[in-house]
Order: sequence, then C-alpha cells, then structure tokens
Amino acid sequence: MTTPDATPEPSGAPATAEARERLLLAAEAEFAEHGFDGATVRGITKRAGVNIAAVNYYFGDKDRLYVETVKFAHTCATSGEPVPTPPADAAPVQQLEGFIREIVRRMHAPARSTSMQLVMREMANPGKAAHVVVDEFIRPMAFALREHLRAVLPGLDEKRLLMTGFSVIGQALFYRQNRPIAELIFGRDAVGALDLEAVSDHVVRFTLAALGRAGPIAGEAGAATTGHEETRK
Repeated sequence: MTTPDATPEPSGAPATAEARERLLLAAEAEFAEHGFDGATVRGITKRAGVNIAAVNYYFGDKDRLYVETVKFAHTCATSGEPVPTPPADAAPVQQLEGFIREIVRRMHAPARSTSMQLVMREMANPGKAAHVVVDEFIRPMAFALREHLRAVLPGLDEKRLLMTGFSVIGQALFYRQNRPIAELIFGRDAVGALDLEAVSDHVVRFTLAALGRAGPIAGEAGAATTGHEETRK
C-alpha cells in the first residue's frame, strides 16, 4: 500500500502521463481560483487524487508546477504546436491569409474555462510563467505575423506595422476571450452560429480590406479573398 507521503512509483508510461495530466488539470483549477499564493500543493494533489509527493516527482516544486500549468493552460486555449510554414512560392497576401486563418483556428477551438482564467490572470500581472509562455509560444507567432504584414505592406513604418498586427490578433482573440459576454448580449444560438469557417472568412476579408488588398467589406457577399484581383499583387 502506498502511504500519503510516499514517492509515487509509476507502473508505466501511460500511467505516468495520465497522473501528470491529472495534476496539471487540478493545478489549473486551483491556480485559476486562488492564484499562486492562495493555492496549496495539498489542495492540488487532493483534487488530482494523487499523493502529495507526486508534485515533487513530476515537477520538482510548486514554482515549476505553476509554470508548467500556465503552459498547459495556454496550449489548451490557443494550441501549442508550431505555426505551419506557408508555401514559399505563395504570394505574400496568400501567405498572410493562411497565417490569419491558422491564428483564428487556434483561438476559435473550445477551451476550458479554468485555462482561460489562469492565462488571463497570469498575463494581467506577468511573472515567470508569462515570460516562458511569451518566449515559447507568443513571440514566435507575433514576429511571424509582423513579417507577413511587412511583406504585404513593405512601405509601412514600424509603428503602424505593430498596430496593424495588434488589430489582426485582436479580432481573433475577441472570439476566444469574450465569447461568454457575447452570448449574454446576443444569445448562445446567435454566437454559436459563428462557426470557424465564417469567422475565418470574416477576419481575413476584414483585414485584407483594411490593408487595401480586397474590396470593401460591404461588397459582394462571399467573395473569395484570394480570388480578388487585389490579392494577387
């Protein structure tokens, strides 16, 4: 029999991975609700159904557990795999469109409420975990978006280039962060009807119209963005 303070002895890789994920899910909920200082290792392990030594076995200490939990929450909220590289022979506008669609896809997928709460809590008052998430996930995507925008608008100054990138990200992020409020305002059915394809098409068309690479948003409904004459430039 394993005592409450005994070091866990994983019976195999699947069991080890499953116990580690249970700890991360439990830690996500605890940290989201209580913050780093208010959450306790004992509360986390109790919620996860593992003994208290499991934190040391899998993560080393509470600090490292917190960093890994924020990373875990971020990958749930926005997907953590590297951003796909568009075909090198594609036109700059087509590369930008593909990149925007990928950003929207990652931010449109359903996320646990606790993952959103924890990520937003950490980003509101950035600590070590926020720096790790920025370095590993956010900065590479932000820099890649800036280069796609630079290729489409080579004459744009750096200040406007930065703000344009913020505008693109802001559109996609809205559907991730503000969905519960949008449902309160307009109703769950109306917001639920905004599926991935509809949102992707809208964000791409709205962005390209603002950049002067597609017709006005009030133009022909359903026009293919990459088929517009301007997008071939």
